[in-house]
Amino acid sequence: MPTFLAAVAVDHSSVLLALFVMLAAAKVMAEICERLRQPAVVGEILAGVLVGPSVLGWVAPSELIGIFAEIGVIFLLFTVGLETKPRAILQVGRRALAVAVLGVVLPFAAGYLIAIWWDGSLVEALFIGAALVATSVGITARVLGSMGLLELETSRIILAAAVIDDILGLVILSLVSAVRQGSVSYAGLAKTAGAAILFTVFVAVVGSRSMTRLAPWVERLRLDKPFFTIGLLLCLGLSFAAVYVGVAAIIGAFLAGMALAEATEERDRMHRMTSGVMEFLVPIFLVNIGMQLNLGVFKDTSVVVLAVIVTVVAVITKFIGCGLGAFGMSRRERAQVGVGMVPRGEVGIVVAQIGLGLGVISDGFFAAVLFMAVGTTLIAPPLIKLLYSQDIDQDGTEDVIRETDVSDSYSRIG
Repeated sequence: MPTFLAAVAVDHSSVLLALFVMLAAAKVMAEICERLRQPAVVGEILAGVLVGPSVLGWVAPSELIGIFAEIGVIFLLFTVGLETKPRAILQVGRRALAVAVLGVVLPFAAGYLIAIWWDGSLVEALFIGAALVATSVGITARVLGSMGLLELETSRIILAAAVIDDILGLVILSLVSAVRQGSVSYAGLAKTAGAAILFTVFVAVVGSRSMTRLAPWVERLRLDKPFFTIGLLLCLGLSFAAVYVGVAAIIGAFLAGMALAEATEERDRMHRMTSGVMEFLVPIFLVNIGMQLNLGVFKDTSVVVLAVIVTVVAVITKFIGCGLGAFGMSRRERAQVGVGMVPRGEVGIVVAQIGLGLGVISDGFFAAVLFMAVGTTLIAPPLIKLLYSQDIDQDGTEDVIRETDVSDSYSRIG
């Protein structure tokens, strides 16, 4: 066999082995967590820590695995969007805006002050603040989806606030990067933010009406499973468009699902057909988060202390800020919203990696942010399940799940 072909074959086999190990570990750890009455998402992230470089070293993060993980979270948010009707999101718009704004201001200020207190530079402090701003709604959505509670008002507030949060986070990250380069273009920032807002509003309002009207026409196409095909194209197309206008791809995927949410019969079929893809790709996304955590850097006691402080502050500021934003709701509902916005996940990791790539944050700060991102992602699911347990007890778990017709890919998460 020629050398080139041999190298390709080895690469292919190593990728297949990595995916096998990641998926098997995710399912084993998910089963253990289920038996311990914890959300399976916790087990899937811990599986990443276990098989990753920090412990067993069986699988290492790579660009290709990152692509699989990105596609996984795109399909996750697409499926969540299918359960979220635009009208329901617009009904909680004002409250979601307050949740998002307070959930950005407090964490950013706290992260900035911690970095300054820890003798960080101005730019370093700005990047730490930006990392604490991020919210990974994919984790919360997965837990709420497994419980069949995506229709609750607090769930809708969390989803809407996460979209606004992403736009605000984009502006802050752009501002911080501009400060690093020594020049700030406020016109450019306004243009980017305006494009992101217009894109989000246009798709949410116009997209849903258009797809509802087009649904009967789509079903008359001679393609095999036409609505499913159009749905996939819409998901991938809007994901790319979201990146093009400057927001995360998962926002485009979420909006694509929302655009199809009103077409009830076709939406239910879409759920069933995407369940297999979800069962494969979403665990890869969660395991990849766990693999990012390098436990070796925590041999330094000062890094451990910094990581714990950053994590505790990240939890408290999001919880308090977002909880205060949920004005007019009961104390338990405010707590639900606050906890639902806590996970930072891959979004916080990406911000930290940008700062490290620009050479503006130290390895210690990077490790602390990485720990915070994984830590908040692990802390949130059990708290979400605890705070929402009363909603399940009141309505009955089986009835809620049946009414929302959550896809099979959610059914074993807890």
